Amino acid sequence: MDKLNVITGATGQLGSHIAEQLRTAGERVRALVRPGSDASFLRNIGIDLAEGDLRDAASVRRACTGATIVYNCAAKVSDWGKWSDFRDEAVATTRNLVDACRAESVARLLHVSSISVYGHPKLAPGQLVTETTPLGQEFWMWDYYPRAKLLAEEIVWEYKPNVTIVRPSWIYGPRDRVTIPRIVPALQEKRVPIIGSGDNLLNIIYVGDVAAGVIAAANHPNSVGQAYNLCSQGEITQRQMVDTLTDALGLPRIQKRVPYGLALRFAFLKEFFAKLFFRKKPPTITRRAIYLIGRPTLFSIDKAKSELGWSPRVKIDEGVRRTLDWYFDRK
Repeated sequence: MDKLNVITGATGQLGSHIAEQLRTAGERVRALVRPGSDASFLRNIGIDLAEGDLRDAASVRRACTGATIVYNCAAKVSDWGKWSDFRDEAVATTRNLVDACRAESVARLLHVSSISVYGHPKLAPGQLVTETTPLGQEFWMWDYYPRAKLLAEEIVWEYKPNVTIVRPSWIYGPRDRVTIPRIVPALQEKRVPIIGSGDNLLNIIYVGDVAAGVIAAANHPNSVGQAYNLCSQGEITQRQMVDTLTDALGLPRIQKRVPYGLALRFAFLKEFFAKLFFRKKPPTITRRAIYLIGRPTLFSIDKAKSELGWSPRVKIDEGVRRTLDWYFDRK
């Protein structure tokens, strides 16, 4: 029987690109989708839809029936919320998926994690974060997303040896319904400053490149029981990226700058008062957003290069063009 790929989180950005690339290669794909979710893109490219919820063990088991590879791309992607919500979703959904894979004897479980699981390690000059760097170092207060991702990893490893984990960095590209819809209006309303000098290289990577790396990791015979960073090693600086976006949008280039440390402290105060008054909506700026924009790029992809033959291919100018074309086409 033909290989069957099952994807969770296929209506999201990365999951949809994995589904698209697998279908382009002529492979069978089934997606676990929540009832009522917009699965029109998946339906149009010939994905078999299995309605259910990762919190419901029975529907997860049904979706995984006959699967050769299960791609777990589902996660609560947010920099705001209660820890109990992040924790409960990570534990319940991951546990149900691992149990279903075990019951159905799935040959490979590919779990999409994040480089955020490393936390904030202190590195010596010239040192990079590799897959052997200890996880969970110096998480910030209220930094629940990486804590939940780490918790999910710990559960997924229970399926060893038939598990592979990938840790992407900041992903951009078409079908991004989280970051781009916030960034474009902020640029248009002139609310975006340069953080620090703007000379830091960004760890930002095109979604199609990550999808290709995920598929390579899931199918490589020697990647069982392994983890891989899927990142950019720094193609563009923060200022160059902002200039690329403003130029593409026909906006004047940004001159305003805010020191990195000051921006972090300001974001902390915004978070503090939002927590104090139990606000459900995130503040207009968070420390994680500042960190993504202002941090240096210090993650190694040598393991993915040498073992999977993977490296980023889509250049920033082309990736930004594709992203903005998608964003304005849907408006």
